[in-house]
Amino acid sequence: MDLKSLIRDIPDFPKPGILFRDITTLLRDRQGLRYTIDFLAEKCSEATLEIDYVIGMESRGFIFGTPLAYKLGAGFIPVRKKGKLPAAVHSIEYELEYGTDCLEVHRDALHPDSRVLIVDDLIATGGTASATAKLVQQIGCELVGFGFIIELRDLQGRKHLPDVPIISLVEY
Repeated sequence: MDLKSLIRDIPDFPKPGILFRDITTLLRDRQGLRYTIDFLAEKCSEATLEIDYVIGMESRGFIFGTPLAYKLGAGFIPVRKKGKLPAAVHSIEYELEYGTDCLEVHRDALHPDSRVLIVDDLIATGGTASATAKLVQQIGCELVGFGFIIELRDLQGRKHLPDVPIISLVEY
């Protein structure tokens, strides 16, 4: 299946000069969505990642991470923006183009030595994925890989990630 044909390009969003890759058109296509989850699960299985948990970053990582966890027989852990989780959290601040942001995960969500796969819809510069990886490693978990639907190769996000398998289904 040609996943690129199901991803809509929106020029000048969120600001002039940016070409936004919109996955809502992929999500609404029942065969495309099923294929995406099945294909990502197949790629993870081929890489023999043997995971305990899939971590999805707010918010599009939740969309793909939860069904992927189900397919792989793993648990799902949400990583949220600061202040969105109700119980005690581990947190990490990271640099953005202009300023900083913070990601959090519940303290009781992960146990040291858990094997973790980080999933998101897209990797661009790698900042959010890199911060999530650092958070996971600070907790003492083993990061076994990353899974992305879209990779924007020109932005070289891979170079900011740890040396583990990186799976992407569509490259631009």
